[in-house]
Amino acid sequence: MKREDTYRHQGQRRQMCELLKQQGITDDAVLKAMGAVRRHWFLDSALDALAYDDRALKIGADQTISRPSTVAMQSQLLCVESGMKVLEIGTGSGYQAAVLSKMGAKVFSIERQKELFDHTRPLLAELGCRVRCFLGDGYQGLTEVDQAPFDRIIVTCGAREMPEALMAQLKVGGIMVIPIGGDDTQEMLRFTKTGEGRGEWEKEEFGRYSFVPMLDGRQMH
Repeated sequence: MKREDTYRHQGQRRQMCELLKQQGITDDAVLKAMGAVRRHWFLDSALDALAYDDRALKIGADQTISRPSTVAMQSQLLCVESGMKVLEIGTGSGYQAAVLSKMGAKVFSIERQKELFDHTRPLLAELGCRVRCFLGDGYQGLTEVDQAPFDRIIVTCGAREMPEALMAQLKVGGIMVIPIGGDDTQEMLRFTKTGEGRGEWEKEEFGRYSFVPMLDGRQMH
């Protein structure tokens, strides 16, 4: 498929990045990646005019692509360095994974909705993103291949509690960014793992957000 990136799109991305700076995004690597990744390529063409607005948009399977400000904030909280292995829970449109890939991360992403997986996996490959996609239950992390432990884990859906399996797949010193709370709003949390024992982590809070809920394997389809 031929994908265009017009001067209008490029101007909209520059404006988006200026807004992100005003909203507290200071990580140059994040801003550079957000300015480079074409968000409109991850959306239906009917939403082209809205692609760079700071709003969540529907992508199918009752899921959404997060606001650019949310993607930027989660990416900044991860403190990603080039070459790090990052596990993403909730591939969705693939936009967040593409941003992390552009930052130099080796991204492993899990999607539980087959409709989204079947669309996003080939899209990311077509766009040359270094992302390995898997269909599975994000609560269990990545069990199909031996890639754990991960330097970073990012969860792009709202969990009711800390998924223990994910913490087990994070290396000591690693960071997990995850929204935890109810179905409507969650607190954005950053956990830094300090040891291998239960509860050995440091927790930081970064405000309220609204994500679609993280579902367990019993509801997978």
